[in-house]
Amino acid sequence: MKTKYNVGLVGVGAVGTEMIKVLKERNFPCGKVQVFASRERDEQILGETYHVLPATENSFNGLDIVLFAGKTDVAIQLKDAVVKAGAKMIDNSRAFRQDPEVPLVVPQVNAEDLDWNKGVIANPNCTTAIMLEAVAPLHRAKKLKRLIASTYQAASGAGAPGLAELEQQIHEYAEGKPLTVKAFAHQLTYNLIPHIDKFDTTNWYTLEELKMRNEARKMLHAPELMLSCTSVRVPIARAHSESLNLEFEEDITPEEAREILAKSEGVKVVDDPLNNVYPMPLDATAKYDVLAGRIRQDISRNDKKGLDMFVSGDQLLRGAALNAVEIAEHLIKRGLI
Repeated sequence: MKTKYNVGLVGVGAVGTEMIKVLKERNFPCGKVQVFASRERDEQILGETYHVLPATENSFNGLDIVLFAGKTDVAIQLKDAVVKAGAKMIDNSRAFRQDPEVPLVVPQVNAEDLDWNKGVIANPNCTTAIMLEAVAPLHRAKKLKRLIASTYQAASGAGAPGLAELEQQIHEYAEGKPLTVKAFAHQLTYNLIPHIDKFDTTNWYTLEELKMRNEARKMLHAPELMLSCTSVRVPIARAHSESLNLEFEEDITPEEAREILAKSEGVKVVDDPLNNVYPMPLDATAKYDVLAGRIRQDISRNDKKGLDMFVSGDQLLRGAALNAVEIAEHLIKRGLI
């Protein structure tokens, strides 16, 4: 087994920058780190200068792992070149998430799927990753049957432009100026927008909402799982939150759920409502764990097969950069590199 691994990074936006930060924080055994983008330049990233090279079909020789934090079309264009170079591609875009030849992985949920990778591993959508950190342990114990999710997604989910626009609007509002609206369909400051990604006109769900269902089914190996989602953009800088209504095949109590989650990696139980302790995006920001709380029996039912729960998780970390680096760590751990 190697002691150092040469790492490539395609894309230096919000997620790419976070990936470099996580590699450093976790002392990932990096040899060379080469950053790629659309054009050659020197760029300061977290106080260090990187010589950024254009990402082409000839860029990946000598690399062991290539983290993709760029656009979907770039991932599709360069996939074969990465695999041909003998590197493992860990892609954060939507390009390969539903490809049956590509494992879709959150290590705490389905690390075993890494074993059948053919050179490409997909990162799930950030809201799916955050949700499944809390839901998968309960599914393993009691078998999830149906899930209704409402998501409250931060501006950072739209990348650096979304976060910058929220901050700009806050300043413009305070100064009494007209608000700039470009990154989102409507003003986000003092507003909620129940519209993330394009609408599917056959059922009027958005693609973001459909991703939650399709990705959860694939990762939990539960093709019959019933899941419906409403995704809402909220004026929060960073960290997504989700309200989850869960129906299981077996009885489950809130006490059992807390006990299961307390023993689970990647999730932290934050559930003391009488002392105003519950998950909030402010507390989840820059944290590795998904916060889970407001765990209670579903009183709309006449049995104990239903729970309600609220979760918050850092979209850039747990939903993207941290998950990608953890996939790389597990590839090494499982002897797949």
